[in-house]
Amino acid sequence: MYFLGYDVGSSSVKASLINGETGECVASDFFPNQEMKITASQTGWAEQHPDLWWENLKLANQSVMKSSGIDPKNIEAIGISYQMHGLVVVDKNKKVLRPSIIWCDSRAAEIGDRAFDNLGGERCLASLLNSPGNFTASKLMWVKGNEPEVYAKIDKIMLPGDYIAMRLTGECTTTISGLSEGMFWDFKTNGLSSMLMEYYGFSKSFIPEIRPTFSEQGKVTAAVAKELGLAEGTKVSYRAGDQPNNALSLNVLNPGEIATTAGTSGVVYGVSDEVKYDPYSRVNTFAHVNHSPEQNRLGVLLCINGTGILNSWMNKNIGNSAYDYVQMNELAAKVPIGSDGVSILPFGNGVERVLRNKNIGSQISGISFNTHTQQHMFRAAQEGIVFSFNYGMEIMKQIGIDAQVIRAGKANMFLSPIFRETLAGISGATIELYNTDGSIGAARGAAVGSGYYQSFAEAFGSLKKLATIEPDLSRRAEYEAAYGKWKTLLEKFE
Repeated sequence: MYFLGYDVGSSSVKASLINGETGECVASDFFPNQEMKITASQTGWAEQHPDLWWENLKLANQSVMKSSGIDPKNIEAIGISYQMHGLVVVDKNKKVLRPSIIWCDSRAAEIGDRAFDNLGGERCLASLLNSPGNFTASKLMWVKGNEPEVYAKIDKIMLPGDYIAMRLTGECTTTISGLSEGMFWDFKTNGLSSMLMEYYGFSKSFIPEIRPTFSEQGKVTAAVAKELGLAEGTKVSYRAGDQPNNALSLNVLNPGEIATTAGTSGVVYGVSDEVKYDPYSRVNTFAHVNHSPEQNRLGVLLCINGTGILNSWMNKNIGNSAYDYVQMNELAAKVPIGSDGVSILPFGNGVERVLRNKNIGSQISGISFNTHTQQHMFRAAQEGIVFSFNYGMEIMKQIGIDAQVIRAGKANMFLSPIFRETLAGISGATIELYNTDGSIGAARGAAVGSGYYQSFAEAFGSLKKLATIEPDLSRRAEYEAAYGKWKTLLEKFE
């Protein structure tokens, strides 16, 4: 039996097919080959039309089905991973009313901050575990206040993964994990947040039916089966936001375990069984994929918006696209730790939660026109990204998440030796790299949700560790000196 996983990001959509018996990935592909367009008609805005996700999902699915040669009838179930915190609104005919306001759009930050002040910080944190901030509920409030003609037509609101599930099954549904990431879930009452819904004046009818994360959430319709080349009735049995799903893909499910990603944005995600929160919402707490009212499993998430996007910017604008990323890493490796005094703050992709929803922009400091070259910039960018991780991990320690071992897929920034070594060196944590990614994790999740795997241990028995990076203690002082200079630069803008 086979299982299909989709990972719907803001850069691309990836599809992977795994063999349930062996756990091996038999086919995988992503589209587009260049990053999907993000529309920003105003500074701080970021939108994508859901049709763009669907068209690229079709292309990725078509490639996987063709290369695998698998009979669609042998695919038992589908799992979905998706970019978190986005807003999709549809009318009663399930027609999308406007482009999705995606995760890195910062237009609603002030709306959420006002809600936090008016409702009371302690009240919000005790119930939502976060400030309403720039999350999905606040984005919906922006639509209500600025596009009343759109708001009047809304029948259901969804997160990006809910939309993909709707396209596959024809049903509007959601999950507790998804509602918590949108600030719609109350952890005190274990139900929909009446507090925030009433404050914003939202109808509870906007919220789709809630289904368990691991469960049958609908079946592929006849029309979609024909469109995608799948079998009618194939189950959709799992969905989760990309960061909880990344943790799942690395078998990070229990308190004290840590997962990390470093794509367009960067995330450190730790699991806790205690209801704790940062009083300033610089790191955020959501329901993890295996959370239940009976057993707390909460994901504490540090997100840095400006991660791989900074490395990409360096490639295009400093390297003039003359190098691939391997060549950039080789050039950066010629520069010593600390980049000969160049420091870069990577915060150029909208407001940053770790900076209390400030948008300070990216900053480059310490350049000497007589000394520094492209390669200094390449290294300083990677160091700046790592130092932003470490800055956030210092905050995570204050609420009990202390990274001793960090698990990650061998992808994106983790392909860079400089990035890996710097992260291990400054954090003191051991880094373990595995043969997995979000789409493979979603496929495994589908196998759990369909009942094919009876336990998580069975689902992840085939997970393979590819590499272990230990911190180089002999160079700790060099990393700390470079981090200290970087942190002094950050303090000027806080």
